[in-house]
Parts: sequence; C-alpha cells; structure tokens
Amino acid sequence: MEKFTEDETGSFYNYLSEGCKLCQQGAKMVLFVTGLCPKSCFYCPLSDERRGKDVVFANERLVKSDANLLEEAKLMDALGTGITGGEPLLKIDRVLHYISLLKFSFGKEHHIHLYTSQAPDRETLEKLAKVGLDEIRFHPPQAIWDKLEKSPYSEAVQNAKDLEILAGIEIPALEGAENVAVFAEKKGIFLNLNELEFSENNSEALLGRGFSLESDTSNAVAGSLDHAKTALSTCKNAHFCSSTYKDAVQLRKRLQRIAKNTAREFDEVTEDGTLMYGVIEGEARMDREIAEKVLQELEVPGELFETKEDSIEIAWWVLEELKEEMKEKLQAFKARARLSVIERYPLEDGMVVELIPL
Repeated sequence: MEKFTEDETGSFYNYLSEGCKLCQQGAKMVLFVTGLCPKSCFYCPLSDERRGKDVVFANERLVKSDANLLEEAKLMDALGTGITGGEPLLKIDRVLHYISLLKFSFGKEHHIHLYTSQAPDRETLEKLAKVGLDEIRFHPPQAIWDKLEKSPYSEAVQNAKDLEILAGIEIPALEGAENVAVFAEKKGIFLNLNELEFSENNSEALLGRGFSLESDTSNAVAGSLDHAKTALSTCKNAHFCSSTYKDAVQLRKRLQRIAKNTAREFDEVTEDGTLMYGVIEGEARMDREIAEKVLQELEVPGELFETKEDSIEIAWWVLEELKEEMKEKLQAFKARARLSVIERYPLEDGMVVELIPL
C-alpha cells in the first residue's frame, strides 16, 4: 500500500477521478433522481423516505421543480453534480433533462457523474454523451464480480470509453472485490471501493449474513478494509473511501460552502459548517414585540438581530452578554420569553444540532 496517498479519515487512493476531486472539496451536489430500483442489494443503505419511492432530492432538499434544483446548486456554489438513486437510468428522460439543465445553467465545465447498477446499451450511452455526461460509475451485482469480462458490463464499459465518457466501477469493499480490481485494470478504468457500513435500513441484512461492526465507535463493517487492501494492490487507478469520510469531509465541506452563502451578519459559522445564533422565543406575540422593544432600549444594532413571526434571532454573543438585563426588563413588562443558543445546519429548516438554554 506504499504507493497510495492516505487522508485523515482513513481513505486512500492512487487515483481520483474529477468527480472524486470535487467531492473532496464538498463542491458536488448530490442529485437523487428516483428511489426506484430493480435490484435488491442486501447492503443498500437507502432510507424509508426514499427507498422504492419515485422522488427527487437535491442534497436534502425535495425537488418539485427545476427551480428547486437550481436554487440548491447555487446555494452551495456547486461545481458539479453526482446523479444517483435508486437506479437513475429507470428514469432516463429525467436524467437527460437534468444533465441538460445543469450544463445550460452552469456551463459545460459543471462536472456531472452518474451511478448505475445497469449495463446500459450503446444507444443509451450515446444519449448521455450527447447531453454532456462526464463520468459514469458502474455498480455490478456481487454475484457476477468473478465473471465481469463475459458480462454486459464489459461492452458497456467499452462503449462509454469510445464515447469519451470517463468510466469506472464503484462497489462496496466486500469479498470478491479483488476480481473487480483485475477487471478494472484490464479495461483501463478506475475503481472506487467504499467501506461497507451499517445503516438503519441494512443492519438486519448485514447481521443476518454474519457481518459485524469494526468497533464500538464506528459504523464500518469488520473486514471491509482488508478486502479493499487486497483488491487495490492490483489496480493502478483506485480509490478507497472510508466510512468516516462522508461526514468527516464531504458533508462538512458542503455545509461550509452553503454556510458561506447563507450566513447572516450575526450568524457564527463553525468549523463543521453549522450556524450558531441566539433565539428569543415569546409565549405570545405581545411577548415577542416587548422583547424587540427591549433590544432597542439596550441599543442592540438592527443588523445583529432579525425578527421572525414567533421569535427573534440574534447574535449569540450579544444575547449571552445581555441575558440578565433582558430577563429583568422582560420580567418588568410581565413578558414571558425563552432565551437560548442554537446550532443548526445552514439549510432551510436545517436540522438543529444543539440547543443551549440561557
């Protein structure tokens, strides 16, 4: 493994496709085009919200219109998009539309890669190439990993290469991955191996097949890393993505990009890309109006707070400094309000990470 570069999350590689490079920057929008899929992979981590449902998400935003999709891409300054599912090619017209839309809106340099468990025919690949697909990652089922050379994936890989679509294979690091590495090396394509991990929706299937956790502090499956090392020792263009990478790098950097574009003057952007601010919540509209008057009496600059319908959001450090005075004045007016500091994801209705009462 000496020839591989290793990062702080335990991922290692001797090759990164353009899609992976943008992923490392948190600059790839994840476009989930459908939860429908003809396969039933035992390790599939899809949530009940998406599995088997024909829904579209851009990152965590439910997409109901093209405008939703473009808003999300702009929000994070996306330099590219990864199209996934379910099985995206079940909705080929939708995929072609979205690729065309993204290329038209952000330019040909907006890099797009697509995951598929299918071995699409030449006609399908020609359509994808025509609208500008840059990269395709095949996901063949584990049952045929030892006979890929004689499978439809062999022809699909060659057709993709002929059409100048960068081709690769992306699979979980499981028994038999070394056979896929041999195939990838022979075909001159890249190989991405993902560390297998437990999720809420695949844990029962994994346990039933004898898999176990690597440790008490990780969701990684024991032995997955060893399979990766065996496989990647024979492949020149390879990348192993650890189970901690998504949250430790990809998600954090994507959140940082979004936070940079959405933070108000009084929001503090944390190293994890979350936002921190103070909140004053009145039990009635009158309480909120009184709290706003108190802030004015205390000469808090208007740019350091924002009045909402049922609360006031304010710089947390201002609220912390003035909390005792605020409580006294609110009590004098017989107003009832809760003061707290919130940390949340920088998204519309973003998940609250922590709430600290003051």
